[in-house]
Amino acid sequence: MSVAIDHGYLPSGRYVVNHDIMNCTADGVVGNHLYSGRALGLSEPWDIIQLHPDLQPLWDDIRAHYDRIGLSYAREVIWHVYREELSEHIGFHPSVFYFGPKECCFWGDHQWMETVEFINSKNNFMAVAQELGIDVPRTLCFDDASEVSAADLQQVVYPCYAKAAVSVSGVGIYRCEDESALRAALAGFDAGVPIQIQEEVIAETFLNMQYRVVGNQLLHLATSEQILDGFVHQGNRVPASHEPWHSVDAMAHWLKDRGMKGIFAFDVAVVQTDKGLRFPAIECNPRFNGASYPTMIAQKLDIREWTALTMKTRYRSLADIDLDGIEFDRRTGNGVILVNWGPVLDGKLLLLLAGPPGQQEALKRELAARL
Repeated sequence: MSVAIDHGYLPSGRYVVNHDIMNCTADGVVGNHLYSGRALGLSEPWDIIQLHPDLQPLWDDIRAHYDRIGLSYAREVIWHVYREELSEHIGFHPSVFYFGPKECCFWGDHQWMETVEFINSKNNFMAVAQELGIDVPRTLCFDDASEVSAADLQQVVYPCYAKAAVSVSGVGIYRCEDESALRAALAGFDAGVPIQIQEEVIAETFLNMQYRVVGNQLLHLATSEQILDGFVHQGNRVPASHEPWHSVDAMAHWLKDRGMKGIFAFDVAVVQTDKGLRFPAIECNPRFNGASYPTMIAQKLDIREWTALTMKTRYRSLADIDLDGIEFDRRTGNGVILVNWGPVLDGKLLLLLAGPPGQQEALKRELAARL
């Protein structure tokens, strides 16, 4: 049974859905202007959605796919992603990927914006974690790479990561095997860019732990296991092997009490030690993230076991993607759902594979042959 879900801002309501990511994406990443379409699956028929005009040729095909699988979605589309629309529709609230200064210009919630901007810095995250007693990796924080002294370098355990305090999609993150590699990485940061040096966390599993604020309530949304290519996110799977909400609940409440709204998430490692498991928190994503879109679709369709995976395709149109016999079936709860469908124009898709693990593997093999 499909259930209506809110977008995390209020218990219910109508939304102008604008999940364009170009204001907070890394320069030079191909195809990110096509990502606004992935919010379609979490929207509802009473919403308005803004989509990049390049997605318009795909509209009839994605509508047909969602109609066949019984997934509700916004029917009214504005074919541009200008943020002015967020304040132009009486009775509608904004649903955005990241509530930053440009979004705040058109929906003036300064407390929300300031909290998002503050915790989006990995250095601020570490300071709050220390204040709250949250387990985190050993991390040295600096306002500028030039501040790193010889004494600081002597404290570093290798391998380590040098990170820009604010980074997107793995850009500005360098794995360093030794001091020579670390010095080279530090020299690559621009002047005035806050950075951190962090111990490498040895873990087989990294979790994405999502929260959402509904009215004045803080809710556990979902925990998923991350599928990574190095330190770049490629997908997620549910159910996760662990759900250590206790490891980050204190910071989630801290954020909610300071005006955080909508969906946000933490990256948490699962580390085996001689004394048992540790769950160190790596960072906070104060926004929707790659796991949010399949999570919300899965909840709407009551899917309990799934993997969301980015896959390449030789095709450049949804009309050429053959899902016959493997498309999601509400009766069985198994099959394939298109989540981030816009990047097909650049030869890739984010797909949700629903069903038990064996069924997911079979779907993955079949998709690899068809795509």
